[in-house]
Amino acid sequence: MTGGVRLGRPTLREALARGTPLFSFEFFPPRTPAGSRGLWRAIRRIESMGPDFVSVTYGAGGSSRDRTVELTERIATETTLRPVAHLTAVGHSVPELRHIVGRYADAGVRDVLALRGDPPGGPAAAWTRHPQGVTHAHELVSLVRELGDFGIGVAAFPERHPRSPDWDSEIRHFVAKCRAGADYAITQMFFDVEDYLRLRDRVSRAGCDIPIIPELVPATDARQISRFAELSGAAFPEDLAHALEAARGDPALGHRIGVEHATAMAERLLAEGAPGLHYITLNRSTATLDIHARIVGEGSARYPRAGPR
Repeated sequence: MTGGVRLGRPTLREALARGTPLFSFEFFPPRTPAGSRGLWRAIRRIESMGPDFVSVTYGAGGSSRDRTVELTERIATETTLRPVAHLTAVGHSVPELRHIVGRYADAGVRDVLALRGDPPGGPAAAWTRHPQGVTHAHELVSLVRELGDFGIGVAAFPERHPRSPDWDSEIRHFVAKCRAGADYAITQMFFDVEDYLRLRDRVSRAGCDIPIIPELVPATDARQISRFAELSGAAFPEDLAHALEAARGDPALGHRIGVEHATAMAERLLAEGAPGLHYITLNRSTATLDIHARIVGEGSARYPRAGPR
């Protein structure tokens, strides 16, 4: 790709500048034809709600790279949704990263979430730089910034990145991403609003004021969410875990418990000035749309529903 990419659609950076809360949904690339059909049913249902953006995860070690890129391209070209393209440094050379960004740009994607990424063995495995790659997320941000007029997001960790030895180190790395050109951040999953607020305060005191969008995961299955929390380093509340464990065998009750907990978090986050909410769908729209309906509702004056984009 030569020269800077400039496309007609506004970036997420410009959408955030409006100052009204944004609502978004995240998917992961399916591995089977049945999974793909289920995902597209969820995508079309969410599309009708007019979210501000959607994103597709990038597997550890770039394991789902091709499926992620293809799904993001398809969302960009076949739906009215704004896709935010995930891009990870792990396992990729700089020429490969440039090529992926070029594919995204050719599909009309204006927004990239730049992540260092987890190694193939998971977050606890040794992280090895590609010989022709980059080492830190701020280098990836700089690379994407050089390639065109993209809105660039980065990750934020309300409970610290699992590899950060202390908060000083955590905030230093976050500020480096800001200075490299990040426009906003999306957090990893968390279950205590206070963790988000403390992170936001620490970042602000360090002189970085980019919007930090909180990520919400509806905890409707204790075993599944506990596993996700373990991988991300998030603390899973014991009272929520006990409630979900007691509801095992009653999916409707587990669904209600998870939706109520996430809705309470969402209401508090928005009241505290969060710039939006990023819902993890697990490729099923039901729980996240139930939370969203409680927050937004029909005809809400405070958080009006947008039309399809």
